[in-house]
Amino acid sequence: MRLYLVRHLPPLADAGVCYGRTDLATDPAAQALALPALRAALPAAPIYSSPLQRCAVLANALGSPVSFDARLAELDFGAWEMQRWDAIPRAEIDAWAADVAFYRPGGGESVADMAARIAGFCADVAVPEAIVICHAGAIRLCMAHRDGLTVPQMARAAAAHPHSIGYGEIVILDCV
Repeated sequence: MRLYLVRHLPPLADAGVCYGRTDLATDPAAQALALPALRAALPAAPIYSSPLQRCAVLANALGSPVSFDARLAELDFGAWEMQRWDAIPRAEIDAWAADVAFYRPGGGESVADMAARIAGFCADVAVPEAIVICHAGAIRLCMAHRDGLTVPQMARAAAAHPHSIGYGEIVILDCV
């Protein structure tokens, strides 16, 4: 199976703000600019999407029908959502860094919880190829799942690598 994982376009949020599960829009002008290149690079294939509007709007613009799947949503940062990263107490950031896989930032969801969601999604996709509109965290976890890692290993692997997936970037994964 081949997955075309597409990260959503830049959300309308201030720089330096934690916005994981928060449902933010994207700039319509930026989407209009990105759509031709995305359409040219993507096959005619089923589309799956996170239900968060920064993904859903892009998915709908790329084609229909779109299958929305809540398992593709970004990490829920709980009380950290929409807080400036530099305003979150250092002790809480350090606690998360000490246990990246299982700590629940802001009382939200752990990366292992998200990894279990993503593993379930990947196991359920049963088509030769698909387009998946989602978030950087989901893409990194899909990559770890493709490598055959367990859920805790997926969480640790996704957290161990610096985030380098650009907005609107396509990551192609060949899965068995």
